[in-house]
Amino acid sequence: MKTGKKAVVLVSGGLDSATVLAIARQAGYEIHAISFDYGQRHRFELEAAARVCAAQGILRHVVVRLDTSVFRGSALTNDIPVPHHRSDADISTGIPVTYVPARNTIFLSMALGLAESVAAHDLFIGVNAVDYSGYPDCRPEYIAAFEQMANLATKCGVEGQRIRLQTPLISLSKAQIIRLGAQLGVDYGLTHSCYDPGPDGTSCGECDSCHLRLRGFRDAGIIDPVRYRSGTVQDGMVAGGAGAEQRRQGP
Repeated sequence: MKTGKKAVVLVSGGLDSATVLAIARQAGYEIHAISFDYGQRHRFELEAAARVCAAQGILRHVVVRLDTSVFRGSALTNDIPVPHHRSDADISTGIPVTYVPARNTIFLSMALGLAESVAAHDLFIGVNAVDYSGYPDCRPEYIAAFEQMANLATKCGVEGQRIRLQTPLISLSKAQIIRLGAQLGVDYGLTHSCYDPGPDGTSCGECDSCHLRLRGFRDAGIIDPVRYRSGTVQDGMVAGGAGAEQRRQGP
């Protein structure tokens, strides 16, 4: 049901943002989706963002190209090895080399500008403080601080039309997110999460993002529909192998 309200939704191409997009759609918002080309090492996530928006019927999807020299020193933007096979303890300790400097702050600032331009008072982002890799810009205190700043820095904010930064996934586990998305009809086969994919986009199954994603699907009792390199195990089966494919398609 349409509410007449507008929202800007950040869409990265990953499963979290695809779920947030579905949540905003179900809530009846007129959606303006925004994605970012910031010099990431591969294009698969932008392709996934376009697929997700098309599948969910989003007519307004902006891809913002940023100066790639801004984001340096990250394994996602430079020729720095992406960590593989890290344990849960390692993932939850410290800030990883895949952290992109101030990325969410820059992305949210651009999204805030779009929101005020189109008279939207809600921004949606798929940050998560439960199953995450130590990124400081995914924490609840960061979100609260950015929302406060947004309402101090914008015309609509100071005139009483409050900007709300909505983070519906922030306290959910990855399994809970996946179950919620499944209920909303999200096609996770269109998404991309891997930090170190193969040349054809096949997920490595070994980086932090793949680890958290695979564990989430396992805990949710659902087979992840994306392709993984041979040898990646999902719930006792090799992901991408014949057994997994048969399980997805049924007997």
